[in-house]
Parts: sequence; structure tokens; C-alpha cells
Amino acid sequence: MNLDVNTLFLVTIYVEAILGLLLLFAWVQNTSIHAVAWWGFADLLRASSVALFGMYGSVPDLISIDLANTVLFTAFAMTWTGARVFDHRRPRPILMFAGAAVWLVVCHVPAVAATWDLRVLISSGIITAYTWATAYEFWRGRSEPLVSRWPAIFMLFAHGALYLLRTPFGAALPWSPVSGTVFDSVWLTVLSFEALLFTISIAFILLAMAKERTEYRHRTAALSDPLTGISNRRAFLQDSEMQLRRQASDPRPMAVMLFDLDNFKSINDRFGHAVGDRVLQLFADTAGGCLRRMDLFGRLGGEEFAALLVDTTRERALGVAEDIRASFAKTTREVDGRPIAGTVSVGVVISYDAVLDISALLAQADHALYRAKDNGRNRVEIASIELILERARRNAEGAVGEAGPRAVTRTAA
Repeated sequence: MNLDVNTLFLVTIYVEAILGLLLLFAWVQNTSIHAVAWWGFADLLRASSVALFGMYGSVPDLISIDLANTVLFTAFAMTWTGARVFDHRRPRPILMFAGAAVWLVVCHVPAVAATWDLRVLISSGIITAYTWATAYEFWRGRSEPLVSRWPAIFMLFAHGALYLLRTPFGAALPWSPVSGTVFDSVWLTVLSFEALLFTISIAFILLAMAKERTEYRHRTAALSDPLTGISNRRAFLQDSEMQLRRQASDPRPMAVMLFDLDNFKSINDRFGHAVGDRVLQLFADTAGGCLRRMDLFGRLGGEEFAALLVDTTRERALGVAEDIRASFAKTTREVDGRPIAGTVSVGVVISYDAVLDISALLAQADHALYRAKDNGRNRVEIASIELILERARRNAEGAVGEAGPRAVTRTAA
């Protein structure tokens, strides 16, 4: 089989159609990612546009050139719209059809219609604009840790740049038909082959992005508290153990805090569980705003939360705990028009070495937390290092049956 433009056109039609159907099939398997459907229909439209281009010479130019380009621009616009939808942005119908509208208008301008190179430049500019806009949409969503974004961004940028160079390269490798058919153009052959490779590659990258998004959401759901959005008990304990292992080679002071919302059961009883859930969310937001990005924070269960502050001092840890306590009391004076006046008790433990695991540290923070409860609530108490070492010794001797903190379903405190 010769690698001529006619063969490439035929192969491209089949490939675009098959990839479009493949993307739609993938979307049917997981309809939550609507962008895949946009990308699938975009491939089907591109297959249609290539088929119309292939009719050049046997049908009027209005169909093989003008209509074919209109369909092609709409296909690239749908790919761009899919990128917006992928990152939860709304489609923009006016911009989606703007490229096709511009093309239909300028094609009826006599000066443009009579100049082949100018028409090529305009069509290339429209395709490049949509392609680079798609790359930009993926770039805007780069905060989501999807590795597949980066090859997609690179390929889209490179593909758009190649289209933009059609006119200067076409001057060196004549685009205009010299032997009666546009398919004699060397540059058209190059573009067709590149478009085929791009179509195959970008389709699989987009599928990889959708799959990676699904897996990432599953991992996040398994390790996140659905109400507050912060780490759940499992994630907090796992991350804390990893942090402690890193500390083993280079011990630095760290603080573990245990928070328990005061009289939370009475808040639920008086105002309802919806308000109680709102109070939990407010505490998560308040505490998260007082902590650094490097600190760990999670909900252990019920109204109990925990934090691990790395590379910190006793004074700073107490200061952060007091800021959280005071800020929460101020934030919950009134919630949704109701006088909640919520407060929190905090138990803090400071560790200067790596001799204990997270369960032992939480146990001592729990001891300090109960001391805060016994001393009137809405306060911060700190456990001494002597208590930590004594608890570790007793655990090693088997004198204490459990090393972990007491049950996290405390409701009356």
C-alpha cells in the first residue's frame, strides 16, 4: 500500500470513526465523565469532514471545501468544549460555533474566496485557536494530579503549531494544485499523516485521562471524609505513620492534637443533624485554615478530629491549638441564624524523638483531651513527655491492654 494522500484519507476516516465509537463506548461504561462523550462525537465529526475533503473534484467546492472545513472546525471546537467539561466548566455554545461561522462568512468575501493561501491561513488559524484553547483548558486544571494531562497539553500545542505553519511551509512545498489535483501536494501528505498519528495518540491519552480521573476519585473517596472533605481516620493514620517513619532518620519535634467538639450531642438534639453537620464542616474549615500545608489533619470519627504538626515547637503548637479553639468559638456563635455557640476541647502532645507510633501519641493526646474536658471544656491541655514515655514503657511491659485512643464515638462530652 502506497503512502499517498488518498490512502491516508481513507485510513483516517476509518480510524477517526473507530476512535469516536470507542470513546462513546467508554463513556457508556462510565457516564459520569461527560467529556468523553464530547470527544467521541468530535472524532465522528472529524471522520465526516475528512470524508467530505476526499470528495474534492467530484463535488462542488462548497461541499468538499467550505462544508468540510465547517464540520472540521466544529469537531475541534467540541474537543475544546470536552476539555472544559472535563474540568467542570460550562460549555460556551457561541464560541463553539464561532470558528465555523467566521469561515462561512469570510469564504463569501470575493478577495478571500479568490486567494487560496489566504483561505488556508484562515482555516489554519481557526484550528490552531481551538487546539491551543484545548491545551489551555487542560493547563488550567493542572492542580488535579493527573499525569496524563502533560502529554495531552504537549501534543495539542505541537499539533496547533504545525497547523499554524501550513502557509509558510506550503510556499516551499506548493499547496496549490499544479497538476490538476490538490492531492499532489507534498505538504498535504505530511499534514494528513501527522493528523492521523495525532488522532490516534490524543484519543488514547484522553481515554487515559478519563481512566486516571476515575481511579483518582476512587482513591480520594476511600481516604476522604465525605462530610468535611478532609482525610478520614484511615488516611490520617496512614499518612501519620509515613511521616513518623520519615522522622526516624532525622528526628524533629512534632505535635499531635486531638480535638473534640464540646456538647455536640446537645447541638444535634436541639437544632437537628443538618445543623450539626454544618458545625462539623465549619470546624474542619476553621482548623484547616490555621494549619500549614505540610501539617496533617483528619476526622477520626463523630465529632473527633486530629492533627499532626511536623517540625514545630511547643510554643507554636500551643499557639495553633489556641487559634483553632478561639476561631471556632467565634465562627459558631451563630450558624444559619441559630445561636450555636460551639466550642472545642483540645489535647496536645509534643514528641521530640521517634520512639513512639501514632497510636501511642494519640493515646497521650487523648489523655490531655480528657483533662481539658474535666477542667471545664473549651480549653487546650498538653501532655508531658514524662507521661508519654511512661505510657510507652507500660505498653511494652504489657501492663496496658490498649495503646490506641479511646473510642472516637464520644457523644456526651
